[in-house]
Amino acid sequence: MEFTVIDYSIFALLLVLSSAIGLFYALSGDRQRTVQEFLLANRSMGFLPVALSLLATFQSAVAILGVPGEIYRFGTEYWFLGCSYFLGLLIPAHIFIPVFYRLRITSTYEYLELRFNKTVRVFGTITFIFQMVIYMGVVLYAPALALNAVTGFDLWSAVLTMGLVCTLYTTLGGLKAVIWTDVFQTLVMFAGQLAVIVVGARRMGGMACVWRLAERANKISGIDLDPNPFEQYTFWTLAVGGVFMMLSLYGVNQAQVQRYLSARSEREAKLSCYAVFPCQQIVLCLSCLTGLVMFVYDQEHPLVPTHRPRSSDQLVLYFVMDVLQDMPGLPGLFVACLFSGSLSTISSAFNSLATVTMEDLVRPHCPGLSESRATLFSKLLALGYGLLCLGMAYVSSMLGPVLQAAISIFGMVGGPLLGLFCLGMFFPCANPTGAIVGLLAGLAMAFWVGIGSLLHSTGAAGGAPPPNGTLLPAAGNLTTVLATTLLAPTPAPQSPTGLQRFYRLSYLWYSAHNSTTVILVGLLVSLLTGPTPAAAVDPRTIYPVLPRLFCCLPQKYRQKLCCGVGFPAQDANGVDATVKSNRVPNGLAPPGPGRQEEEEGQGYIRAAGAPAYALQETSF
Repeated sequence: MEFTVIDYSIFALLLVLSSAIGLFYALSGDRQRTVQEFLLANRSMGFLPVALSLLATFQSAVAILGVPGEIYRFGTEYWFLGCSYFLGLLIPAHIFIPVFYRLRITSTYEYLELRFNKTVRVFGTITFIFQMVIYMGVVLYAPALALNAVTGFDLWSAVLTMGLVCTLYTTLGGLKAVIWTDVFQTLVMFAGQLAVIVVGARRMGGMACVWRLAERANKISGIDLDPNPFEQYTFWTLAVGGVFMMLSLYGVNQAQVQRYLSARSEREAKLSCYAVFPCQQIVLCLSCLTGLVMFVYDQEHPLVPTHRPRSSDQLVLYFVMDVLQDMPGLPGLFVACLFSGSLSTISSAFNSLATVTMEDLVRPHCPGLSESRATLFSKLLALGYGLLCLGMAYVSSMLGPVLQAAISIFGMVGGPLLGLFCLGMFFPCANPTGAIVGLLAGLAMAFWVGIGSLLHSTGAAGGAPPPNGTLLPAAGNLTTVLATTLLAPTPAPQSPTGLQRFYRLSYLWYSAHNSTTVILVGLLVSLLTGPTPAAAVDPRTIYPVLPRLFCCLPQKYRQKLCCGVGFPAQDANGVDATVKSNRVPNGLAPPGPGRQEEEEGQGYIRAAGAPAYALQETSF
């Protein structure tokens, strides 16, 4: 079907309003004149916009297309992923947020230098940049390709328009513009998905009828308690493996941590984690209901012409176009919903990449950089990454069957980075050598299993996907989106044995498997090369998880679990009552008397070129 003028108008309105939000914040307040305002929104955001931004960041267009397709193929078993959201958000709220927020850092990887050393920080930063650069072009190109295949919507017009608009409001308005456009785009995503469900269910006789017909077709799944990690979807895979996947996103990912740090207080940051929980459940429900309605509708009105390939992402668009074809404006609303997912994800990538590049790579090597020049460089970095995104979208169009492998790289990196932060935060004995070797071992394990799985499944399917195929994954968030592509829906004709069995590991266990590898290898190497002395560990970079897990043990044994690190007393608000000012962790140079500058509103003193080392706490 062809888009009407109303449909194009709704799509254009999304782009105009997103740009207007960026221009508003570029011309209001302090007009993005400081690094803190541009990268952290002056630490002034409330919990609700932060929560909606957290939600939008990893609710990409690929997920909007993918989850309904997953429900269409496998039934509602995927719905149990919602069980992982509770711990997946509770743990960041009570472990990661307090540590990051009280250190008053800007980049997540500043923590790695405070805990280990500069080398570990650089390793973490480069890994993250590699991860996001590969991904952001794909998330821009792939949904546009799917939309073009089904509706005839001009491919490169969509890619260029989205990329340039996103670059514009991210560069001009900074993080505050990104967060408020995320809020607006989240509402558009809700509206688009809800419209499809309501209209589709109404045409099939109501949601009760849809549920009944889906149940007859065995698409309503019960609880599968099979503990086999090689089964793609079981309760334990979704509820336990999903927790690690959530932690890699909401615990240590720069795009999310940056939003926590933009909150006006630690309490607001924690509340944003609590608030995103029901929002995640709503998004999951909307996606799953869309899949059920699509399946039932397809039984009565076959969606895909016989001469077209039955690809799950295209199937969703065929369904939407068929259901909404008699309602001018609603197809445009769904397209706006789809591209809202892309805009929110890409803008978060631009801003987080500009942040880590500025804080981790530029500032340490330019200690005399003035505030105004640093702000200008941050804006230029955001602009540069925006243009790079367009270039990566073009590269994605040239990859053909390699596109699936490029998407998969993102899912392989999240687990090792989670393991690196857990190693530093939970195990005081871990040293820098153990951290680096552990990270490299985790990445090697991730790429071995991931690439092996991709090649194994491609061989089992009888060949690679077509060069211009849009075989996109079905997923609930960013890591899921990318890891899912490693498993083709066509099973191998024979059960693999030996090491090849690892290639059948469910993608939901990837984060758990790879992060555990980092921790075990990191601890082993640390013990072999000499643990970090307790006197060299800053207590504020450690969360005493082992003493709290084994709280029933006698006090002397719990103290041994702390590896000799003494934790400062905390007041009623959870803020350190003692201020660590005499000892410097891991050999970091103390701020020089002639090169100190206190960053306004941040509550700590930063030495030019040194990491953000908190010398005085801020009480909330």
